[in-house]
Amino acid sequence: MKHIFLPALAAIFLAACDKSTPPPLPPPVVKTLTVSQSSADAGRAHSGEIRARYETPLAFRIGGKMLERRVDTGAAVKTGQLLARLDPADVRLAVDQAEAQRALALAEAKRYRNLHARNFVSAAALDARETTLATAKAQAAMARNQAAYADLNADHDGVVAAVLAEPGQVVSAGQPVLRIARDGEREAAIAVPEAAVTGLKPGMAAEISLWSGGQTYQGRLREISPAADPATRTYAARVSILDADAGLALGMTASVRFATRSSPAPVVPLAALFQQGQGFAVWAVGSDSTVSLKPVTVAGYTDAGARIAAGLQPGDRIVAAGVHKLTAGQKVRIAP
Repeated sequence: MKHIFLPALAAIFLAACDKSTPPPLPPPVVKTLTVSQSSADAGRAHSGEIRARYETPLAFRIGGKMLERRVDTGAAVKTGQLLARLDPADVRLAVDQAEAQRALALAEAKRYRNLHARNFVSAAALDARETTLATAKAQAAMARNQAAYADLNADHDGVVAAVLAEPGQVVSAGQPVLRIARDGEREAAIAVPEAAVTGLKPGMAAEISLWSGGQTYQGRLREISPAADPATRTYAARVSILDADAGLALGMTASVRFATRSSPAPVVPLAALFQQGQGFAVWAVGSDSTVSLKPVTVAGYTDAGARIAAGLQPGDRIVAAGVHKLTAGQKVRIAP
């Protein structure tokens, strides 16, 4: 009977041993990224608008009611072209009044010259009348000039960038009526935040990319404001476009990226960083799908992640997420 139960006991013992040693777990699946020049921080992009280098607000030199405006926004204008007109009635009356004052002063001066020739009036009295005549002549000439100011003409070739007054509106002297963008050089107007203004110097090379069609142009930083805007806390800057063509229309939206003087630093997601003592490291994936810690130096942080100053080279494959669940030498499966 003992020999009969021995095989049964052996089978039970072997089954218990199999349950105590479970099969090995499959390698974990991880997301990875390959460090390349495309993942480098080549400079922050700044949104801007295509503008003319010179934009002139045009205004009447006298006040009055605007009778007509002969151009609209986007119209091309030539030097000397009539753009708008004021009601000339008031200036005509002013000219008539000034001419009447001049004629009266001339008659008075002639009469005093005759009286002085016969010694009926003193030289001082004649000098007063001569002075009055000179003043009246100057006022008449000024009135005639102001009569011409009722017409607003273009002083340069360009395009109407904005209309600031409408017919029937009463405008004062010097109040802008139109804004003319001169033909010629084009620029990208941008606003640089405080964090990115350090290191920007006039003359730096830049690349301008249009949002509409993806065309790119080369440019140079022409000027940057020394003081921040009190409302937006940004610094206004102008980037000259060196190879502008006819397809570069005013008002287009563009991105401006400044070229870095040094080699670009790779940017990795924050989830890829593993804190190692006082520093940081990343999990590098080898050719045999095993992971190992690779110390890195973090130069700073951007919206896209951490900028790595040292420790990574183009072509390195690192784990992008789940770094706290790995151990050195562990095999992993790379997610497609």
